[in-house]
Amino acid sequence: MSPDSINYFDLEDPASLMRLDEPLTALQNLTGLVVIDEVQRRPDLFPILRVLVDRADNPAKFLILGSASGQLLRQTSESLAGRLERITMSGFSLAELGSETEKNLWLRGGFPLSYLAKSDEDSSIWRKQFIQTLLEQDLPQWGVGTPAQALLRFWTMLAHYHGQTWNAAEPARALGVSEPTTRKYLDLFTDAFMVRQLQPYLANIRKRQVKSPKIYIRDSGLLHSLLGIKSEKSLLTNPKIGASWEGFVMEQVLSREPHDHAFFWATHQKAEIDLILQKDTKLFGIEIKRTDSPRLTPSIKNAMSDLGLEKVVIIYPGAKRFPIADGVEAIPLWMIGVEEDLFTKS
Repeated sequence: MSPDSINYFDLEDPASLMRLDEPLTALQNLTGLVVIDEVQRRPDLFPILRVLVDRADNPAKFLILGSASGQLLRQTSESLAGRLERITMSGFSLAELGSETEKNLWLRGGFPLSYLAKSDEDSSIWRKQFIQTLLEQDLPQWGVGTPAQALLRFWTMLAHYHGQTWNAAEPARALGVSEPTTRKYLDLFTDAFMVRQLQPYLANIRKRQVKSPKIYIRDSGLLHSLLGIKSEKSLLTNPKIGASWEGFVMEQVLSREPHDHAFFWATHQKAEIDLILQKDTKLFGIEIKRTDSPRLTPSIKNAMSDLGLEKVVIIYPGAKRFPIADGVEAIPLWMIGVEEDLFTKS
């Protein structure tokens, strides 16, 4: 749809905001597809949209776009319950861009303007400005009163915890705040889709299992900005390279592989599976290994025995798909999105 269309509203454009000074008057006579972009700037529109959507023989359909916070999502659910389909969009993926883009996509992340920048330096500058804008403008608009510098320190600390089990005590001590406050900060970044809290799978077994979530920065480009990584060379020599690749691959899998729920699994005896996907009543395991020679590990054996996994795949940065053991297979990263389902072939 053309930005010049009468059916298009960009709520960062003062002209669109003026047109919506009287939203019911502005919207009620429109027909066909109506697009409202950056809707997080006008959450008061949702009750109006409910009235318009409930009209008999409604002549319009509304496509609502914009950044989402947990509070905004809850408000849409309350105002438009039973009237909407919510689609969460991720950034660019390998499946969309092709396997040859892996290095750039991993370094720069999936935000279009970051990935498409003319140089790594331009991409790094864009991501730095994105972080600043989110903390200084977007979050305050969502009602967050915590100073931007405090949130930046916490977000940077989360980047160093990327791929690790969450422990509220350590960041609380480092920031000089209470543990409930750090949990509030963590939920804030999770609501903003900047952080993924991967919950543990708790099986009915005798072994002591890890019960805290694992923390991941969802976009690899933002992770690298927070860690001060600006080039491929600095990424390949950084101690967090393994954790960074794990999170990158995990997001590729979760954006493409059909599943109902996602977990990780770990015991205090050091058995662990990076990712468990639940499909109906079946469980499938995924190990993510940045190695040339993936192999069967004791952790995989324990997980298959203790959890009754249907199959385990090991995703690695190689070229060929091959079986490792009964129910265990190595799959190269480039196949994500090429195969309709990672678990269908043996």
